[in-house]
Amino acid sequence: MDYISRRELLKRASAASAAAAVPGVLTEAAQAPAAPLRAEPLETLTQPEAETLEAVVARLIPTDSNGPGAREARAAHYIDRALGGTLAASREAYKSGLASLDAYARQAKGSRFSQLSESDQDELLSALERNAVPAFGAPGAAAFFNLVLNHTLQGTFGDPFYGGNRNFVGWDLLGYPGVRLAVTPDEQRLDRRPRQLHMSAYDYSMFSGRKPNGD
Repeated sequence: MDYISRRELLKRASAASAAAAVPGVLTEAAQAPAAPLRAEPLETLTQPEAETLEAVVARLIPTDSNGPGAREARAAHYIDRALGGTLAASREAYKSGLASLDAYARQAKGSRFSQLSESDQDELLSALERNAVPAFGAPGAAAFFNLVLNHTLQGTFGDPFYGGNRNFVGWDLLGYPGVRLAVTPDEQRLDRRPRQLHMSAYDYSMFSGRKPNGD
């Protein structure tokens, strides 16, 4: 499988409005250790499912020398919440897919996916992406891989109101300055980056009186 750099992934994600799937890719291995994160209450997934999903998203958009990744953005938290609402139609796909991934990990490497080394996790995810795991059945391992990748991008780069992009780390990676209702002439200059507002669309009363999710 051909790996691409974090820079290339972010460029593609940005070009696709930071929410569409990027088929057929995995980022390079993480180069910076992940800091401990506080566990959050689960809304839809079981604890074993959440542990497997957390490990998957951490390898799809890993923490590296360029900054934090999907783990710090709480992409798995976004998916867990959305599976009880907007993404409810994908709940069974996650239930069967995560169980199949753990079974495949035990068969191939002797442990659950979340307990494997990053290199072993990348190897198994590469097999899923190539649709080289027949035990997944229809619609296939690649379909599950692309489903999770799509939702990981949403959880990393979407509006923080929906449970991901915690502390705006996804927008910072893209260089997206945040939602604003007006842009001054000075902010339109090409020789400088716009000031980071770190504001959700739901911080504006014209969209909603509710506030985005926070710690």
